[in-house]
Amino acid sequence: MLASSAKATPYRRMVPHPQPCRPDTPVSALGGLIAVPVAAAAFPETVLRYRNDRAAAEVGLDGLDDAAWIAHFGRFAPLPGNLPEPLALKYHGHQFRIYNPQLGDGRGFLFAQLRDRAGRLMDLGTKGSGQTPYSRFGDGRLTLKGAVREILAAEMLEALGVQTSRALSVIETGEQLTRNDEPSPTRSAVLVRLSHGHIRIGSFQRLAHANDADGLHRLTTYALEQYYGEQAGADAPARLLGHVAAGAARLAASYIAAGFVHGVLNSDNINITAESFDYGPWRFAPHFDPQFTAAYFDHAGLYAFGRQPEAIQWDVVQLAIALSQIAERDALVTALERFPASYDAALAERMLWRLGVIQQDSAADGALVLALEQALIDSGASIDRFFFDWSGGALRDPARAPAYADEAFAGFRALIAGYRPARDHAHPYWRGEPCSMLIDEVEAIWAPIAEADDWTALYARIAAIRAMGEALTGAAK
Repeated sequence: MLASSAKATPYRRMVPHPQPCRPDTPVSALGGLIAVPVAAAAFPETVLRYRNDRAAAEVGLDGLDDAAWIAHFGRFAPLPGNLPEPLALKYHGHQFRIYNPQLGDGRGFLFAQLRDRAGRLMDLGTKGSGQTPYSRFGDGRLTLKGAVREILAAEMLEALGVQTSRALSVIETGEQLTRNDEPSPTRSAVLVRLSHGHIRIGSFQRLAHANDADGLHRLTTYALEQYYGEQAGADAPARLLGHVAAGAARLAASYIAAGFVHGVLNSDNINITAESFDYGPWRFAPHFDPQFTAAYFDHAGLYAFGRQPEAIQWDVVQLAIALSQIAERDALVTALERFPASYDAALAERMLWRLGVIQQDSAADGALVLALEQALIDSGASIDRFFFDWSGGALRDPARAPAYADEAFAGFRALIAGYRPARDHAHPYWRGEPCSMLIDEVEAIWAPIAEADDWTALYARIAAIRAMGEALTGAAK
């Protein structure tokens, strides 16, 4: 039972024209090529802690009552007309650039596939749903704190314009877990994500490792048809690589503009749609520090804030290597060579979007981005505070002028004067303080949950994040 229905579902919204649930399971046609059937764990409890009706409305699931919600996302009864049993995906991948052929969905699975309002294929994937053949020595579980962290990361990234999976559901499962990175025993949960694609670069790497050319062709065809709306052909691998490279460049740029550090950008953590997902040791950087890392085990800083574009590009190269078994090298190289230019264009677009100004031309925008980054590095200013203060291209609060008066901001001040605002500031968000999600804030949200089962701070922060997202999309009049 729910401790409080109001607490558990505070964000249900009315949909004027409800979207019917549209199950569609093209993954079934791939058979055992990329996945094996598995069963969910039988949890001792199923306490609904979070349901994202805003995301559920996009695929027609917001009309489920709490009992049905728990049945499907806590006990994993199949959704009508959908997959009869969950599928654990098989994949390999480079983990910190060391190839690992022993990967796969070790504590999650693909539960269902549906079409959203735009007709996109969406997957419901899990985390913490029990052991699979790929669990190795893991227990297949997720801590409740880990689930809360994923909610916060996904909500914040969505508000900041990053193409991300969403946390759809969190159900506490009543088990006590032991973890090295949390005070233990700690509470357990099962998470369900809504994402545009569940297939990773590592899925292709596994088939290439097995020299399965036919499998690579089939998976390439599936990815092109289902995620990019294109038919296969002789140039299918190069076209797919081009799509992934462009999306990955935008993903890398989005992380930099958001001040986000994913933490574990292994090739099994890059979706073929280049949608951001799987939030473990993530952090938002307090300052524009290229060396800032998120994972305590990233001793060499391989996935540090400023190295994320390099890391993501390296992963895309691994996809090219896998596809080289079924494609001409020159065509793949051409697709890869577009990454730097795609990244530069995406970085300018994302930075200027967050800054709230209208783009000009590539030279002017590139110069502004460079000046912006250098000012933040030299000054040590707060990323979130900076974008809040300068939203629209002018310092909105004169009282904040002393913070930007030093020489570090001289170049930025000179260049930003030539830009026009892209958004208005009528939203109440702009009359308050910038919304952020630094590690101490995450811990402050978790503490009352751990100590008193008080979820108020979490729900309040989600509301604040969504308000920021609304404010950032307010177009100038």
